[in-house]
Amino acid sequence: MSLALKQVFNKDRTFRPKRKFEPGTQRFELHKKAQASLNAGLDLKLAVQLPHGEDLNDWVAVHVVDFFNRINLIYGTISDSCTDQTCPVMSGGPKYEYRWQDEHKYKRPTALPAPKYMSLLMDWIEVQINNENIFPTNVGTPFPKSFMQVAKKILSRLFRVFVHVYIHHFDRVSQMGAEAHVNTCYKHFFYFVTELNLIDNKELEPLVKLCNMYCF
Repeated sequence: MSLALKQVFNKDRTFRPKRKFEPGTQRFELHKKAQASLNAGLDLKLAVQLPHGEDLNDWVAVHVVDFFNRINLIYGTISDSCTDQTCPVMSGGPKYEYRWQDEHKYKRPTALPAPKYMSLLMDWIEVQINNENIFPTNVGTPFPKSFMQVAKKILSRLFRVFVHVYIHHFDRVSQMGAEAHVNTCYKHFFYFVTELNLIDNKELEPLVKLCNMYCF
């Protein structure tokens, strides 16, 4: 592995510490099962399918946390080239602009520089996945009825990170020799959200042509 590629896995380049699963919990066992499938080289289309007898909410929760950790890491590796000057608007090329909205400061969709958008996004996701009322960790505690809606929103917003990285910073990814890692992560994400219909096709449009050429 090249020195540049090792930076992709350098925990110091992430925005924040990883969210981990507690050993001995069902969520931890599902996480191990998912990772074992990937490490064994199983076809990604098969690896994302809900295992027989497993709960859909648990399966989605495990992957939401995993994708958050991995995408946070990917963005962290190129964040030095994503500044208010280089990326004054969070976008995916001239056709797609992403505006931030939340329940606090930005109650209306607001155009922001990409780094600010990313920081708010990762903070927001971290709050969601650490909220026991949304992502329960205790065995036997049911998921709320709103869980899948929140999970879909998280995944939809994480997809925008891929869009921005691929369209505006893939030269940096290439310089680091990390194309294969990023492409594999994106394929895993894409197959998962399409297998379980977690993101609208319209939201996926920005990368359809690009990744048909380079990712698949």
